[in-house]
Amino acid sequence: MEAFNADVAHELNTPLATLISGSQLALRQAASKDELQELLGSQLEELDRLAHIVADMLFLSRAERGSGARRTAVPSLAALVADVAEFHEAALADARLTLRIEGDAAVRVDAGLLQRAVSNLLGNATRHARAGTEVVLRIRTLEPCTTQITVENSGSTIAPDHLPRIFDRFFRADTARAQADRHHGLGLAIVAAIARLHGGGTLAQSQAGRTCIGLWLADMTQTSSSCAAS
Repeated sequence: MEAFNADVAHELNTPLATLISGSQLALRQAASKDELQELLGSQLEELDRLAHIVADMLFLSRAERGSGARRTAVPSLAALVADVAEFHEAALADARLTLRIEGDAAVRVDAGLLQRAVSNLLGNATRHARAGTEVVLRIRTLEPCTTQITVENSGSTIAPDHLPRIFDRFFRADTARAQADRHHGLGLAIVAAIARLHGGGTLAQSQAGRTCIGLWLADMTQTSSSCAAS
């Protein structure tokens, strides 16, 4: 808990310090409307980052209390993740990556929460994949009531001692990676929380330059009775 509190303080301190120094600079030195607009634009970005951190922390707090998942029937999980992939098209193109979706399943999930988890997985893969490679999103039915979703990419291998921690809040395997200052390290923690809300868990493997990160969700067949029969 002490380490967690220290992480929260650190993550909030950086944008707050930027906002304070920016405001001081604006009061002392802004000589024109254009300079003032530039400073305000920079501050707005930091405020947006703070808002995202607070919103994600609130979500994790609610998830730990077991609230949030409202399951409905989703006839095609592949169609659901395809909608998420469409949102990531520009980022994938900028990173010179292609995306392939494999598999499908009919499930009972909280569609909005699952889309958020898949979006976080795709965003993570996009940031860390090697340019010019393919990202693969796989959907697999492991047993009648368990479905697995993984995102695999080529890039740097995650060290074995880091793998167990990648779903921890604020953990970054490599803070030197591009855009590390813009991503506050809660994305995969949220994936883990969403998995737990669906009676599941997470998985992570990384070797020989291939990294596979995902989640599995339990009791997701079309009817609860069919799970009971299984």
